[in-house]
Amino acid sequence: MRERPHDGPLPAAYPMPDGRPPQPDGDRVPGPPRPDRTPISRRQYAYGLTIALVVLVLLLVGILG
Repeated sequence: MRERPHDGPLPAAYPMPDGRPPQPDGDRVPGPPRPDRTPISRRQYAYGLTIALVVLVLLLVGILG
């Protein structure tokens, strides 16, 4: 398939009467703000610490064993 040669910049866009407002330039579309994340609970922190210690112990046993 042959591609068309580059013609230059695209023509300007003009708003349509009674149309939607134009989107802002960029890669993001404005939307409602996200809710704040809830902080990590003590139980989640303890689970993470426990798993990290188990992985560390298994790694040490594997290296030294």
